Amino acid sequence: MQVAVLAHDSFPDRAKTAVGLLRYGDHEVRAVLDRAAAGQRVADHLRDVQDAPIVASMDEVPDVDALVIGVAPIGGGFEASWRADVRTALKRGYHVLSGLHYFLNDDEEFAELAAEHGGRLVDVRKPPANLTVAEGTAGAVDATVVTTVGTDCSTGKMTTAYELRDAARERGLDAVVVPTGQTGVVIEGWGIVIDRVVSDYAAGAVERLVETPVGMDLIVVEGQGSLVHPAYSGVTTSILHGSAPDALVMCHKAGRERVHGYESFTIPPPADYADRYERMVAPVSDASVVAGALNTRGMEDEAAGEAVAAYGEAIGAPAIDPVAQGISDDLLDAIL
Repeated sequence: MQVAVLAHDSFPDRAKTAVGLLRYGDHEVRAVLDRAAAGQRVADHLRDVQDAPIVASMDEVPDVDALVIGVAPIGGGFEASWRADVRTALKRGYHVLSGLHYFLNDDEEFAELAAEHGGRLVDVRKPPANLTVAEGTAGAVDATVVTTVGTDCSTGKMTTAYELRDAARERGLDAVVVPTGQTGVVIEGWGIVIDRVVSDYAAGAVERLVETPVGMDLIVVEGQGSLVHPAYSGVTTSILHGSAPDALVMCHKAGRERVHGYESFTIPPPADYADRYERMVAPVSDASVVAGALNTRGMEDEAAGEAVAAYGEAIGAPAIDPVAQGISDDLLDAIL
């Protein structure tokens, strides 16, 4: 499918869905919409992803099949400044995919335009209707289950999950990512966005996802939020308990000492954080933090290497920057 991705005033650092699609999606991205970076290209900002022009509006986008909302702001709201681009896409008959808490299908204008011009509104965050509480059965899955966890939001949990999957596949293993967020669901075409699920059913939804793939050697569960996040710790705990993992990989953004967007909250030291995760998962699994992933984007190579080494030493496990360095054999061995 050919798509355009909306990322106004956010690309690339605050456009997680856009970057995820460019790096791991099978869709051909024909344009990225960002008024602030219009006239540039994706390659000016990111390496080792598919390239595309950055344009100011849908008026400059070549023919595509769909527009994807590539931004997920805190709270998942829809910004009024995006309306014109969504309206244009629908008038052209394109589908519009959104991972927001704001459901496009509930927007009267958008619903009417979609019906009139033959486009489809896809709210990927809307959960299935038949969810149940967890039964505590994910631990019996006949595969190694690893869950990526983080010290904060946007530390690389999804990225690490996909890099682990790809490294395992290169070794000849059958590996799959279990998507628990809107970006992963858009990339994979299946999954459940856990932060939209009723809290009683959240662990059960994760359990269902883990039990869905058949015949896998490695199942990588995409983590969400962080355990001590003042807003999102609930979804993190549900993913931990619902996935009943065999191992944890803890992700961190180099240099980040306070919770992003909640700067009055300090991020605990890495060793303390790892211990907290292990104690939280203990009721359902004896999993430990067996590896670390450090996001060193923006750092010089030497400083990044030193930061990765220090992070690994702090958590007592092999560590890597999965994008800049790739998944090492030692790190994959530690998981398997």
